[in-house]
Order: sequence, then structure tokens, then C-alpha cells
Amino acid sequence: MTFRKALPPAVTLILVIAGWQLYTVVSGIDTWLLPSPVDIWDAATAQNETLLDHTLATTELTLYGFGAGVATGLLVAVLLHLIPLLRAAVYPLLVISQNVPVIAIAPLLVVWLGFGLAPKLVVIILVCFFPVAVATLDGLRRSDPLITDYLLMSGANRRQLFTKLQWPHALPTMFSGLKIAATYSVFGAVISEWLGAEKGIGQYMMIQKSAFRADRMFVAIGIVITLALVVFGLVVLLEKLTVKGRRRD
Repeated sequence: MTFRKALPPAVTLILVIAGWQLYTVVSGIDTWLLPSPVDIWDAATAQNETLLDHTLATTELTLYGFGAGVATGLLVAVLLHLIPLLRAAVYPLLVISQNVPVIAIAPLLVVWLGFGLAPKLVVIILVCFFPVAVATLDGLRRSDPLITDYLLMSGANRRQLFTKLQWPHALPTMFSGLKIAATYSVFGAVISEWLGAEKGIGQYMMIQKSAFRADRMFVAIGIVITLALVVFGLVVLLEKLTVKGRRRD
């Protein structure tokens, strides 16, 4: 992002924070109800070591879940693409499954899988795999039919058609799904920690909610947003190194 593009949202954010601070000072609203940005900053600095431990735990869970969700999504997309009968039978069910809120089935995952790492990973996989699978499958199916016919006439087999045409063509749309999954992964990790965890931003939020510490809740929200932006940025960087670099070659 260039400086010219980054300036308008940065100025808007500064104005929002300044207006927020001014409102809390002028209105005299209770800190437990709406803390000022200064109060939130003070809460963050006062608990920096505790927050670091929780943040590292959530980051680790996010990376594990995001990796598993992406792998699951790619596997589903490739299988549905290569096996049309399976796509006709399974794809509508995948779409229907997304109408079930993950938070609604999360307690069942605890009953089935216990309180360990497994239910937490499943929650993140459930929120991550679908955008990756749909975006990748869409890209695989939209390869140029003229080039496909040319490769077939040239004697290309199904494997060569997939590796030389369909997969490279699907990369841009695949990364669109990865960007969506990147943001979902952090929120999925936080939701999974609500089910029960020794450490993590989700567990930290539950404690602060019970203590009516709105300032610390805002700190946790800020950390979640920051983590989501970092994971999103890593996906964007990977996209530049693969898709755009491939085009230059």
C-alpha cells in the first residue's frame, strides 16, 4: 500500500480516536462502561507480559488451524474438480453446511472431542476451509477452454492439463479465498478458546468480561484485529511472491 492510499484511512482512524477521547472526557461517562483510548492504552501497558502470553497462545492456535483449514479446503477443491460425480453429490451439502453457525456446534465438538486441541482446530478448520475450497474450485473450473482444447489436441493427459493449465489459472482466485480464510482463522481461534483454554485471547476476554473490565476487553479486541491483519498480510506477501512473480516470469 502506497503512502497516498494509506493516508486517508490513517487520518480517519486518528480522527475517530480523537473524537472518542474527547467524548469520554466531556461526557464524563464511567470508565467501566466506555473507557477512553488513554485508559485502554494504560490497561495494555499494565498487562503487557500477560497479554503477550495470551497472544502467543492464540497465534500458535491460529497458525495451526489456518494451515489445517487451507489444506482441507485445497484437498476438497481438487477432489471435487477431478471427480464430477463427487462434486454433484457433495458441493450442495457444503453450501448448506455454511448456514449452521459454528458457535452453535462448538459445544458438541467439546462433547465429542474433549477439551484438548482437537475441538479448537476443528472450529478453525470449519470457518477456514469453505472460502478456500469454493474460490479454488471456481478457479480450476474457469480455465480457458481454447487452451484446454489445444493442450488436448497436443496430446496432454489429464495430469498435465491440471498441473500446466488449471492449477496455475486457479492461483489468483485461490488467494482470494486464502485472504478471507486468513481473517476468519483468528476469529475462529478466539471462538474456540471460549470453549475452554488455559491461555489465549479468547480466554482472556472471558475473564475480563466477568470482571466488567471494558478497557481490557478493548485491548483484546485490538490484539485480535492486529493478528488478523498480520495473517492477512502474510497471505498477500505470499501472493506477490507466487502469482505476480509467476506473471513476470
